[in-house]
Amino acid sequence: MMQAFFKTHKYLLEHLHVPVRRGLMDIVNWDDRLIGIVGTRGVGKTMFLLDYISTNFGTEKTCLYVNLNNLYFSVRTLSSFADEFQKTGGTTLVLDQIFKYPGWEEELVWCYDNLPSLKIIFSGSPLMLAGRESGELTSRARIYTLEGFSFREYLNFKSGNSFERVTLEELLSDHVAIAGRIVDKVKPLAYFTDYLHHGYYPFFQEQSNYLENLLRNINLMLEIDISFLQQIEHKYLPKLRKLLYLIASSAPFQPNISKLSSEVETSRATIINYLKYLQQACLINQLFDGEPAPLKKPAEIYMQNPNLVYLVAGDVHNDILNRTFFCNQVSQHHSVGYSRRNDFVVDEKYQFNIGRRDSSRAKGARNQDLWWACEMEEIGSDREIPLWLFGFLD
Repeated sequence: MMQAFFKTHKYLLEHLHVPVRRGLMDIVNWDDRLIGIVGTRGVGKTMFLLDYISTNFGTEKTCLYVNLNNLYFSVRTLSSFADEFQKTGGTTLVLDQIFKYPGWEEELVWCYDNLPSLKIIFSGSPLMLAGRESGELTSRARIYTLEGFSFREYLNFKSGNSFERVTLEELLSDHVAIAGRIVDKVKPLAYFTDYLHHGYYPFFQEQSNYLENLLRNINLMLEIDISFLQQIEHKYLPKLRKLLYLIASSAPFQPNISKLSSEVETSRATIINYLKYLQQACLINQLFDGEPAPLKKPAEIYMQNPNLVYLVAGDVHNDILNRTFFCNQVSQHHSVGYSRRNDFVVDEKYQFNIGRRDSSRAKGARNQDLWWACEMEEIGSDREIPLWLFGFLD
């Protein structure tokens, strides 16, 4: 059976087409022995894993890609398979969709402790780690999250460039020069509107209806990922679906938990839990006033990315899309919180408003940490930074 897996491995690599290098590739410490790549449906986890294999191993038999959906693993334990692979010369085992395998956490821990010369890279839904933040697995594994395409990755794909990511500190201190170097090569605003509509999930490259594919993925997240991993009975699925629709129709908004509880016909505690599940599934972003805490009500709720806003609302005001974009791109590596005075607070330090600076809102400028993310601006000045440039923080 091992040879059958190698045959599939070889076929996948021979037919692999990677249009753009993902930013996460340069962030992962590939020297670790146990690495987890989690991400919601449609963000390209399988292609990411195969790209890593292709770049570092090619078709060498020291590395093997295995999808745990394979029926073979209904009669074969993962640990015995890994043990056989190592004994026959394998050094790197890449396991896709691992949460489909019962007992995956315990077996990964066993492999880590008993097969010291074997590196394992696994992928799955971020929901599979809920409640395991301090477990045996997370004390051994390094976990990374693969997001959808950043605007930088989308721009590189569409324009044929290879712009590199920047840090928030670099952006705040040198955004004029950074934007200038990019604008010298491409007009980023020519691509920005399309990205907001259909650029976050890599399957925009497919010759099919993007929003229909996105809707199918959302339903799979609700019906399989959340329901299965959080052990929610299917009879409660309509309530979860209704809550998501209510959020998507209103976001961004400051939630009234009692009202949502009444509309969904469930308890306040259940609404708080459902919101947590939707956040873990990367469908919404919850912003808190101060530190998040169990059973604490979010101060504001956004859809996780602008494409999701379009899916439900269709014709959307630019301000909503711009604020959703900022929250999505910045929150990948920084904490984004609710600000009572401005639009967002980043890392509990930097205050941000979205849109062009105006006198009515500039009163907060006395705060030396107030910045502006400006739409339809190629190159900014002083504390006014082009909004699109925050898509380079991935």
